[in-house]
Amino acid sequence: MEEWVGEIWHKYITRKASTDHKEAKVEFSEISKSVGVVYRALGGDALKRVEPASARDYLVRKTFLQKIAADNTPISLAWQDEESLRLPESLAVFPSTELNRDLYIWLAVLAAHHQGSFKHWAIDNQQLVVEVLEKFPSLRPRYQKLAKAFVEHRADHSKRPADEQSMEKAICQAIITPGSVTEFPVVNYAPQAVYLWLYPSAHVDPQLLSEYGDFEETEGEENKSNAKKSQSSRKKAERVDAGDGKDGMMIFRLESMFSWSEFVKLDRGTDDTDEDDEENQRVIEDLDTITLSQQQEQKSARVKIDLDLPSASEDDIPMGEGIKLPEWNYKIQSLEEDRCLLQPMLPKDSGPKKLPHKLQKTAKVIQAQFEQLRSVRYWLKAQPQGEEIDLSAWLDFHVESKISATQERGLFRSYRGNNRDISSLLLADLSMSTDSYLDDNNRVIDVVQDSMMLFGEALNSVGDNFAMYGFSSVKRSNVRFTMLKNFNEAYTDHVRGRIQAIRPGFYTRMGAAIRQATKVLSEQQNSQKLLLILTDGKPNDIDHYEGRFGIEDTHQAITEAIKLGIKPFCITIDQEAEEYLPYLFGSDGYTVILRPSQLPVRLPQLYHQLTSH
Repeated sequence: MEEWVGEIWHKYITRKASTDHKEAKVEFSEISKSVGVVYRALGGDALKRVEPASARDYLVRKTFLQKIAADNTPISLAWQDEESLRLPESLAVFPSTELNRDLYIWLAVLAAHHQGSFKHWAIDNQQLVVEVLEKFPSLRPRYQKLAKAFVEHRADHSKRPADEQSMEKAICQAIITPGSVTEFPVVNYAPQAVYLWLYPSAHVDPQLLSEYGDFEETEGEENKSNAKKSQSSRKKAERVDAGDGKDGMMIFRLESMFSWSEFVKLDRGTDDTDEDDEENQRVIEDLDTITLSQQQEQKSARVKIDLDLPSASEDDIPMGEGIKLPEWNYKIQSLEEDRCLLQPMLPKDSGPKKLPHKLQKTAKVIQAQFEQLRSVRYWLKAQPQGEEIDLSAWLDFHVESKISATQERGLFRSYRGNNRDISSLLLADLSMSTDSYLDDNNRVIDVVQDSMMLFGEALNSVGDNFAMYGFSSVKRSNVRFTMLKNFNEAYTDHVRGRIQAIRPGFYTRMGAAIRQATKVLSEQQNSQKLLLILTDGKPNDIDHYEGRFGIEDTHQAITEAIKLGIKPFCITIDQEAEEYLPYLFGSDGYTVILRPSQLPVRLPQLYHQLTSH
């Protein structure tokens, strides 16, 4: 009974103390796509993620009801940093759903025009609003409607201390008339949240990264095998000293059991192949604050085994000592020479094999479709020189010469061909994510193999010049470039055998693979050059290549290829590809295959469309 009454009281007093309009709440997930489009369309960084912001502690003076309700709820505010734009997880500031939606759009517009950091939060936000309204006058009515509603629904400050009243008046004036307030009083409490402005970024303590040593060696790769990615916002972090766990006295009471939000000991500093990642992910989503500490282990007491690479007897066959390639560092906007080592390889245990029986019927259908792309040969008549006499032209000349003097003209015909002058290179992502299953019987790597074989059958039938390679990587010093067919090699059972011998590799250092493919393709003498990239995810590796670094390096590699007259085109089965591929390849430089099982048939069809113009 006591618990039931307490629960009823808690709900009642919490509802009375809340200033939110829950009936008009708008969740970030409902408007995230629209916000992302607005942010990037108005000049926002194309590579920044647009995601929900984690709630942060915000010290404001509480009302009497809020004190009774013990309201310590953190507040989710809008801010951005180098990596992403973070907007509130939900907005219920106004009693109208339309106004709350407009507020999300307005924050995206502000963020698109905000560069650098705040020197004075209130003054800089005013100036930002002025600049946006001057550049986009059509936004002024929307802003005025938001500003009016914002002031109307502010809490009553008439009984607050004088300095807080002055601060509130200054904020309201700055909202109604941006740029009119140049001085703000100093107060002991933060003003009530100003949702129409951006807030400074919530920086993580640099020691959280620096104390763990070399950043390049410790940043992990995203587990691409997870079918569902966490949609939760980023968490707050704090750092504490780690106890040795050996000494001390344990005091335990059942009525004060620790909850997830109070303590979870989760060692992420060392490798543990047995840990349950799904369980850890669930724990992380339940935490409000993630507390980190560094385990002080003796290195001499540990044995580190690198399990990334297979043994030499099980690995593919390397060809040569490797090729040094540059890599783009977006932070300094420069190529770093000899940054990567690319190793050309041949698939191990590959031998001559026929086209699998399951693909033979489909191959015949595709080959028939490609017959219209075959070079059309025809006779040029009435030529001064040629392989044969043009009997029709000779007969006309003979008849005319009997009637009157006739000047000699072309009496031969020549056999000509309208040859397709094109070279194509298919570059396939062979990273570890291709080992995941699409259904009960097929993995991604199986679909990739079938696609490459049908691609080869189609292009071989039409006579186009083509090559096929695969790639994966383990850090910058081991970019694996698997040769399946080069341009000087005929498409035979040896090539079919190599394709059927490929196996899932490691990670996806796409920039280096594209640079090498560009070099190979640029050496061809054809007038048209097409680079097809087949992948199932974004660029990544287990060093610094994760995130924006990999995206920017890949973008630079594609730009280099375009400058050399090569046309890149990406085919992907990644359902989240639209978040990054438009930046890499342009709006018409890629396609997303919604049903991966259709890839073997769709790949030759896409090639047909790209080269039949």
